[in-house]
Amino acid sequence: MKKFFEDIKKDIKFKSAGPGKKLAEGGSSKPRVVQNSGPAKPHHAAPTEGAQKAGAAAMARIEGQPRPRAQTSQDAIRLQVKRELEAEAAAVAATEKEKITAVEGSSVKDPAFLSVTGVYFTCPLTGATLTKSEREVHIKEAIFMRFEEDAVEASIMMVHTFNKDREKVKAAVDIINKYIENICKNPTEEKYRKIKLSNKVFQEKVKTVEGSREFLQAVGFQSIMLDVEGQEESEEFLVLMEHDPEALEVMKESMDRLQRGEPVRAQLDHQPQTFRPSSNAMRFELPPEFYNLTAEELKREQQQKSEAVEKTNMLRTKAMREREEQRERRKYNYTLLRIRLPDGNILQGTFLAWDKVSVLFQFVRDSLVDGWQPFELVAPGGHKLREAQELALNECNLAYPR
Repeated sequence: MKKFFEDIKKDIKFKSAGPGKKLAEGGSSKPRVVQNSGPAKPHHAAPTEGAQKAGAAAMARIEGQPRPRAQTSQDAIRLQVKRELEAEAAAVAATEKEKITAVEGSSVKDPAFLSVTGVYFTCPLTGATLTKSEREVHIKEAIFMRFEEDAVEASIMMVHTFNKDREKVKAAVDIINKYIENICKNPTEEKYRKIKLSNKVFQEKVKTVEGSREFLQAVGFQSIMLDVEGQEESEEFLVLMEHDPEALEVMKESMDRLQRGEPVRAQLDHQPQTFRPSSNAMRFELPPEFYNLTAEELKREQQQKSEAVEKTNMLRTKAMREREEQRERRKYNYTLLRIRLPDGNILQGTFLAWDKVSVLFQFVRDSLVDGWQPFELVAPGGHKLREAQELALNECNLAYPR
């Protein structure tokens, strides 16, 4: 625009300079003087009609052109929307932070009545303390490490721990026992000391059970490729080389151990704790691990059931109430119990809901300095528990959420 006005000024000066002359004219000729009515004042000279129109049009465009505004530019609009979204997200985040802070603040418990942080287990092989999610992986690793010390024992653990279908395990163990019985009865017969891995029975009954092949190799079988009559390619066999009577006796003992084997399971850690007398002794704060349902679902369900019971309590028979109680008992895997001692202190422990009453008695006995002294346990409601009872804790109404 600046250049446009400069061009107008130049045009005005050019036209006010008068008529020009050709370059071919002699340089000696004097320039012609143009007589003006007044003194020449170029800066006051009026522009031509065309220049005036051009200037007026330019000024009109300048004055009429809207100034750039953020709300009319696409980029500015996008930027504005982005800023609004960011501000909205920041507001939501601040609200969520306030909620979390409020929840965290309300979840801080006084050590005097803090329950437990979770359910924990102890590995019987390593003694490590594990969470529920860590149990299976840790036990498998511990069993594999056991092969360096005792391959027979480790393979037996594999058979009984890694396979959940007990019927399949029993079928595989029976077939392996038949292999070994035949060898012990006919130690010189070569056919009994060879197991063809492509055999249908082996494929369907033995191979499908983890640890079965490891057991056979641990007792002396070796993997060997042998030629098969009528076949061009050789096949894999597990072959037991000739053994002396003493080695066969050891193999029979290993077979007995396999038949008596049990799964390796992580043991529940009772997490014994003691608390001084407190008004919060009856307050239980339990983590979600104590329930099959989530805490929210459980609270909602309990509320709904309480409302339903209040409405239909007069119509329910004793048998109906007992059936409902049985369903309730099966819902809880764990229970947290507190025992008030004679001196007022409180002993706390975590138990399986189906643990026998005798487990609770033993827990108390192990926790006392003079555990040999006789004592009694009285459940809420005033009824005495008997150690000889074969009742589970949930059957004694000791596995309900507080």
